[in-house]
Amino acid sequence: MIKRNLSAVFKAKMEDHKVLIITGPRQVGKTTFLKDYFKEVDALWLNADDADIRQLLSNQNSTSIRQVVGNNTTVIIDEAQRVENIGITLKIIHDNYPQTKVIVTGSSSLDLANKLNEPLTGRKWELNLYPISTMEMIDHHGRLDENRLIEHRMIFGYYPDVINNPEGSTEILKELTNSYLYQDLLLWEDIKKPQKLQRLLQALAFQIGQQVSYNEVGQMVGLNHETIQRYIDLLGKAFVLFELPSFSRNLRNELKKSRKIYFYDLGIRNAIINNFRPIDLRDDAGSLWENYLIIERMKYKAYQRQFTDDYFWRTHAQQEIDFIEDYNGQLSAYEFKYNIKKKARITKTFINAYPDSLTHIVDRENYLDFITGVLSEL
Repeated sequence: MIKRNLSAVFKAKMEDHKVLIITGPRQVGKTTFLKDYFKEVDALWLNADDADIRQLLSNQNSTSIRQVVGNNTTVIIDEAQRVENIGITLKIIHDNYPQTKVIVTGSSSLDLANKLNEPLTGRKWELNLYPISTMEMIDHHGRLDENRLIEHRMIFGYYPDVINNPEGSTEILKELTNSYLYQDLLLWEDIKKPQKLQRLLQALAFQIGQQVSYNEVGQMVGLNHETIQRYIDLLGKAFVLFELPSFSRNLRNELKKSRKIYFYDLGIRNAIINNFRPIDLRDDAGSLWENYLIIERMKYKAYQRQFTDDYFWRTHAQQEIDFIEDYNGQLSAYEFKYNIKKKARITKTFINAYPDSLTHIVDRENYLDFITGVLSEL
């Protein structure tokens, strides 16, 4: 069992009566995490993948809900996004059963947000569980072993099933991609052109770490700008990919409305383009390195409850900073270098524009310090 770093914040949120919601992609271990946490606690488990459970929870009246909840002090509802009007049901339980703590899991923040936000205003905590993190693996088998596996992680990612079955990584990732991205995803909204969604994902996967023009991508895959935006929003809420916006405050020649795309898991990204070649045979090693560092840093901050605004920075003259964190007005700027033979530096244009910022070069020598916050002052 790999201990998840969500445990500490989860334990803290268990202390009050609010509904506790865990979201995250399928197959990242939400149910496993809860079963381990509550292995010595009596809890009522309700799996919303079962039709009879969905029917019970969809009947929003106090009498029927009382029959379900009974005297249980802990109720766990798995895959809650599948229950119609689940937000109203949870509100009834929260408001009428003060002795009962409700924990909810869901694979789609899109569905859960639509169903929970209004009924549960002021009544919920929401936490994300990501694929396994570098720090969790370091805690599991040590810094040295995990450092030796860094190139493997950049190719195959951190899904639990991949980590536990390395010999079957390629097959597992292809199955995850086909069954999750292209089937479950299509159920959440009425997507009339699934082939073009697949082409969009492939186009974005080839552009990680690069500025993305929705108009250009739309022309490549045959979708208009509005549809591209809608699909990318959906893919973000499904924990497939995320956008990093450009930072702009002082200079007229700074890019102000640009964005980059990254994936929550590099194994999924490489499965989308069907490229599992070793790092030394690839021309996208630098982009993989950049994606790896950003998502691992995001996982660390999420579990530590450190909240920053994150950006990249670039000028029209092509001067660039890979990653910027804004923490209460304090800027930390990071330049990522995978090939340590290439000289790296922070552009003077940025330093002159933001002289109070903290600047760092992140490479193979110190990347674990970046991931764990040692290089910053959060």
